[in-house]
Amino acid sequence: MEEILKAVEFIRNITNFKVKTGIILGTGLNQLADRVDIKAIIQYDQIPGFVKSTVEEHKGNLIFGNLEGHPVVMMQGRFHYYEGYTMQQIVFPVRVMKFLGIERLLVSNAAGGLNPDFEPASIMLLNDHINFMFANPLFGPNDNRLGIRFPDMSCPYDKNLNTLIIEAAKNLQIELNIGVYAAWIGPSFETRAEYRFLKMAGADAVGMSTVPEVIAANHLGLPVAAISVITDLCDPDRLEPAKMDDILKNANIAETKLSKIFTKILSTF
Repeated sequence: MEEILKAVEFIRNITNFKVKTGIILGTGLNQLADRVDIKAIIQYDQIPGFVKSTVEEHKGNLIFGNLEGHPVVMMQGRFHYYEGYTMQQIVFPVRVMKFLGIERLLVSNAAGGLNPDFEPASIMLLNDHINFMFANPLFGPNDNRLGIRFPDMSCPYDKNLNTLIIEAAKNLQIELNIGVYAAWIGPSFETRAEYRFLKMAGADAVGMSTVPEVIAANHLGLPVAAISVITDLCDPDRLEPAKMDDILKNANIAETKLSKIFTKILSTF
């Protein structure tokens, strides 16, 4: 808690901009940041308690500003378990954003599609998840100032936010898949057998992030919603080698849809 307050104090000495919504941008997802009327940008490695993003596609900036008139704080890139960071380091920014005053959290990620009905460059609203990282940011002593010892996870993705997203997609005439996200430790992509296992487990998409932040948000009592951009298809029977260029290309196409939806629902708050 002391580290969180130290980070908040550092940020407040740079900007007093009041925020209402927190947004986390995933791999290759930067279009939304370009639409922000920026009031302040702080690099992660300047903020006490933050670590450095080591993934090339993650710019590592905390952005404050208005998105279509709505005050937001945006993470331009996130931290991953596969980077060697602890779960507590990964979710530290979520806790800081909560104490900066956000009332809700919108999360995005790039994911591989396991559901055969999904298409590359489509998007999926998360209605549940499976944690195959086999680690939890709440492991260890609990600080009651952050949340209760045993937070309920029967509905980790806020129903009201999900309803707003579904309605926004309909109004924008954007096809929106809905499904279960599996969090995999990474950074290597999965084998055919692992993809087959994940499908049997009930997952519609798989990625290497999001679940730690969602757990932390629920612990904080912070409503959260998340959208995956489907960058490639992970059919174990017709699996092709993953190509990062194709993944980023599809992420860029799908992000246009995600940006429109996030921008649309911000106008309702």
